[in-house]
Amino acid sequence: MGIKIECVALDLDRTTLNVQGKLSPGNLRAIEQAINAGIHIVIASGRAYSTLPTEVTGIAGIEYAVTSNGAAIYRISDHTCLKQYKIRSASVDTILKMSADEPVTYEAFVDGAAYADRDFIENPVKYGTSLQAVEYVKNTRHLEPDIVQFIKAHMDELDSMDIVVRDAQMKKRIWERIAGADPEVYITSSVQQLIEISHRDAGKHTGLRFVTERLGISQDHVAAFGDGDNDVDMLKFAGYGVAVANASDNCRAAARYLTKHHNEDGVAYGLREILGCIPAEKL
Repeated sequence: MGIKIECVALDLDRTTLNVQGKLSPGNLRAIEQAINAGIHIVIASGRAYSTLPTEVTGIAGIEYAVTSNGAAIYRISDHTCLKQYKIRSASVDTILKMSADEPVTYEAFVDGAAYADRDFIENPVKYGTSLQAVEYVKNTRHLEPDIVQFIKAHMDELDSMDIVVRDAQMKKRIWERIAGADPEVYITSSVQQLIEISHRDAGKHTGLRFVTERLGISQDHVAAFGDGDNDVDMLKFAGYGVAVANASDNCRAAARYLTKHHNEDGVAYGLREILGCIPAEKL
């Protein structure tokens, strides 16, 4: 095919990880083969750094993680944050005011850690979290009795924050309010119940650009895999954007290629059969 890939960015949830939120043996084998072939593998997630699964960060050869939708980029070997985009305190104030009259809750991300209130941590399904993600929420969120007060007390420290909404109409209403009131924020969404907000200069594409420039790699030689609307800009940035079969309509539209479902080792199939950057397995 004549495709030259030097770097691959991987979204995690619903892309590289299966429906149980785990890394399958097939995807693990493909990632390790890509690393052995000299390809740089970069994690690109909406997750905060401390919530990344160790089964992925522990893979020898994965050097960088783009986290919190590009708001913080880490070197995994020594857990050093190389680049951060903190939300402006004025933007945080606007976000809270624009959603104050709605029955929402919030998640706050500070220096790689995730915070939420008791009701959300104890009852995530009530807020639209999938059953498969309940364990992840319960095990990774630090409990804050009053999440709004926590956010106000850390106005200058937030990497990003999420508004957890109840329905699509509420999501659209709040999103439009914030977007219309503050041009200094980057707004995206990975799943239906979240509005994910960071500094305007964030985004997975910005984080991936930072890493590839650091490595001296042209974006023409970069591939990126994703499933959600928060992956759209990254897939457009990469020379070869790949959407899994379960991807959102916007993500599929932004992709150059479509691979298999995330529960069918879509990353492994994409690396082998679509991009051809690792050997195809014998049947």
